[in-house]
Amino acid sequence: MPIPGGAHALLIRASGDIPLDTPRLPAREAAERELSKPMYHENDPNLLSRAMNTLWEWLGRLLDSASGAAPGGPLGLVVIALIVVALLAALWWRLGSPRRVSDGPGHLFDEGPRSADEHRATAEEHAAAARWTEAVQERMRAIVRSLEERALLDPRPGRTADEAAAEAARPLPDHADRLRTAAREFDDVTYGGRTGDQRAYQRLHDLDLDLERAKPQLSAVPGGPAE
Repeated sequence: MPIPGGAHALLIRASGDIPLDTPRLPAREAAERELSKPMYHENDPNLLSRAMNTLWEWLGRLLDSASGAAPGGPLGLVVIALIVVALLAALWWRLGSPRRVSDGPGHLFDEGPRSADEHRATAEEHAAAARWTEAVQERMRAIVRSLEERALLDPRPGRTADEAAAEAARPLPDHADRLRTAAREFDDVTYGGRTGDQRAYQRLHDLDLDLERAKPQLSAVPGGPAE
């Protein structure tokens, strides 16, 4: 390959193999100028390729360091990675898929007026299809609507599950804890990103039946007789 003129000039020697007396600094500058010409860099990798090469080199060094520090070397690193994946899968299974997270609890009823029996029937349909989140929501609505139908709660649009539980606890103090738990489970699956399960639905189902048989304290019922 012919040597370009500038680089060739740096290699010329005088007769008798006596090198030309060129000062070191000017010679280096001349070489840098020559080698900076585009013709020497036509086959250089582009910026993206250089960035990717740097990234792979960094990852390689990181994995080498991790495998050296992990018990058992590379095999131990693979085992640790599998354990982490298994833990993440277990967490995903326990919490369910991510759902929309609201800024805070909203209204308990998001549709037009429906009877307690209608909410119960819808809840049972969801439960039969293993749609536990929807089943939990509908059973909580059935509980609150039933309390309104029995005049243990004043019918009030915009009531939240927490408000309903707190108000219902006054005429039904023996069930106060279970009412609060039911309201929390409703909020968790509706606004908190959790997925309902069969046990949560069964708790609300049993609470609904127990409240139907519960004898309220009439003095705490809205509009009831005073003590």
